[in-house]
Amino acid sequence: MDQRVKEPLWNLLGLLHKSHPWHGIDVGERFPQVLTAFIEIVPTDTVKYEIDKITGHLMIDRPQSFSNVLPCLYGFVPRTLCADAVAQLAAQATGRADIEGDEDPIDICILTENQISRGDIQAQAIPIGGMRMIDKGEADDKIIAVLKGDATYGAWRDITDVPPAVIARLKHYFLTYKRGPDDPAGACEIHEVYGADTARKVLQASQADYQARFPDIHSLLNAALRG
Repeated sequence: MDQRVKEPLWNLLGLLHKSHPWHGIDVGERFPQVLTAFIEIVPTDTVKYEIDKITGHLMIDRPQSFSNVLPCLYGFVPRTLCADAVAQLAAQATGRADIEGDEDPIDICILTENQISRGDIQAQAIPIGGMRMIDKGEADDKIIAVLKGDATYGAWRDITDVPPAVIARLKHYFLTYKRGPDDPAGACEIHEVYGADTARKVLQASQADYQARFPDIHSLLNAALRG
């Protein structure tokens, strides 16, 4: 039998159509130890790109008004969602009961020595930690990862392998990139920087949040295609 007949019909759509980056990209069998990420922004970008959740195309979210330089590849982990389970982890860590999820896919920062000139690409990444960020009362975790196979960073496996200056650069960017020179600080905070074990728990929670929100999206598509 033709192998294509054995595959789910939604997989066959990939032969004709580009997959939606959020719903259509498989994170991989080794998730959360190794995962496929979707990159929206690279350090040379002068505008902030973001996936349009309806169409799956990159859109311009806003121009970068100030001199902040993104110190890594930045995007999200497909088929994840920052909702109740992720917010509960943040609430437990901070002792705050009022935290909610930001309703976006979980964000990921990927460290690499390579000069990658464009976003709208997939990348294999190894999570090594993360930043528990709270933005206006919403959980907005940033998973920190290394590009798989990277000559400089690829052997790192935990946040303790990362020089403090690199962590400081990441923290500074995310605490300031939305804020003008006259804006007060405080709307956004980084409660802690955590290691690989906690990063994997956050990723698993975000996958659970996604499955709770979109419980059977692929089976529904199969049924629709079969009529």
